[in-house]
Amino acid sequence: MKIPTVALVGRPNVGKSTLFNKLVGKKQAIIEDTPGVTRDRIYGLATYLDYKFNVIDTGGIDIGDDAFNKEIKMQAELAIDEADVVIFIVDGKEGITTNDLVVRDILRRSNKKVIVAINKTDSKLSRDNIYDFYELGFDYYVSISAEQSLGIDDLLDEVTKDFSKYEEDEYDKDVIKFCVIGRPNVGKSSLVNAILNEERVIVSDKAGTTRDTVDTTFNYEKKPFVVIDTAGMRKKGKVYEAVEKYSLLRSMKAIDRSDVCLVVINAEEGIIEHDKHIASYALEAGKALILVVNKWDLIDNKDQAIKEFTKKVRAEFQFLSYVPIVFLSAKTKKRLHTLMPEVIKVYENAHKEVKTSVLNDVITDAVANEAPPSYKGKRLKIYYTSQTGTCPPKFTFFVNNKGLVHFSYHRYLENKIRESFGFEGTPIVFQFKNRNE
Repeated sequence: MKIPTVALVGRPNVGKSTLFNKLVGKKQAIIEDTPGVTRDRIYGLATYLDYKFNVIDTGGIDIGDDAFNKEIKMQAELAIDEADVVIFIVDGKEGITTNDLVVRDILRRSNKKVIVAINKTDSKLSRDNIYDFYELGFDYYVSISAEQSLGIDDLLDEVTKDFSKYEEDEYDKDVIKFCVIGRPNVGKSSLVNAILNEERVIVSDKAGTTRDTVDTTFNYEKKPFVVIDTAGMRKKGKVYEAVEKYSLLRSMKAIDRSDVCLVVINAEEGIIEHDKHIASYALEAGKALILVVNKWDLIDNKDQAIKEFTKKVRAEFQFLSYVPIVFLSAKTKKRLHTLMPEVIKVYENAHKEVKTSVLNDVITDAVANEAPPSYKGKRLKIYYTSQTGTCPPKFTFFVNNKGLVHFSYHRYLENKIRESFGFEGTPIVFQFKNRNE
C-alpha cells in the first residue's frame, strides 16, 4: 500500500532536524546550533500508532547570499512537491521573521495541507508569541518543543488524521517482489520493460499516483513475481532533471516494499557517489541486493571490460562485497537471461535457515582456528549460537561479555558463516547477548 510522505520545512535553525530525529526514532540528521547544517533532504520512516509515513528533513530556506541557499530552496521545493502533508516549523522564541514569510509564500503555492508547528514553546516568552504566527494564514497550528518532546502526539494526531492505517501488501507470501532502483537515466524503466517483454506473461499492471511506484505482476518459470518500478518525474525542466537526489525518496518507497533490490548502474558513465547512497539505503533496510550494470552494449571489448568493471565495482562498493554483479543491456537484451536466476537465488538466501547444530559446529571450528583477541586480560567466549530471524538472516551469539566483541572478529565470524552457508546477495545481522540476558 502507499505510504504517505511528510516534509519538514522552515528557515534555518528552527529545530527541523531535532523534530525529524524524534519522528524516525534515531539520530539520523546532524544537529548543530548553526544555521544551514542540513543542506540536502534526509529521509526516514516514521511509525505512529497504526500509521506509517515517510519523513523528509530539508535544509533551512534562507533569502541570504550564501552560495548554497538557492540549491537548498530548490531541494525544499522538491520535498514539498513529493509530500502529502507539510509541517512548517517556526521558532516560538523569535517570532515571525522575513524568512518565515518566504517559506509561507512557497507553501501557499503548493496547495498542500500545511501544519504550522510552533517549536521551542517551553518558555513563557515563546508561549506569548504563539498567536503572532496566526498571521501566516494557515488552518492548523500546534505548539511543540521538539527538544523536550512536548506536543509531539498532538502534532502527529493532526498529521495522520487523513492517513489510512498501514497494512501489509496484499500479495501472497509466495510472490517475490523486487524493485529497480538507481539514479535518473541509468535505464531503470528500460530494464523493467525488457524483463516484462522477455517473459511475455504479464498478469496485471497496477499503477498508483504519479508520485508513487508502479507494480507489474508477471510469471517466470511458473513462479509469480512483482516488479516495482519508480514512476517518472512529474515536472519537466532542467532544474528538476538535474537534481539526482530527486529519485531517492521514490527509491526508498520501492525498497520498503521489496524482497530484492536491483541497484542499476550506468556502464557508460561509471559509478558515482549517488549510486552508493541508493545502495546503502537498501542495505540499511536489510534487503537482498543485486548490482546491475546496464547499457553494456555501449562497452567495447566486453570480456576484458567485465573483469575491469567488476574490480571497480568491488572497490567502490566494499560494503557490498557479498552482492552479485550482473552485466546486461536492457536495450538489446544481451545477457538479460542472467538476471532472473540471480533474483531467485538472493531471495532464497535471504529466507535461508541454518540448523542450530550445524551452525554451532561452524562457529566452534572458527573459534578453534582463530581465537578472539584479548582485551585487558579478558577474552571473548562464545557459548552458543542460533539463527533467530530471516530477511535478513539474523544470528544471536550468547557470550561471556558482549563488550569484548571487536569489529574485526565480528567480520571474521561473518566471513566464516558466508563461506559455510553462502548467503550471497543478502546482508546478515549479528546480535551478541551476555549469557544471563
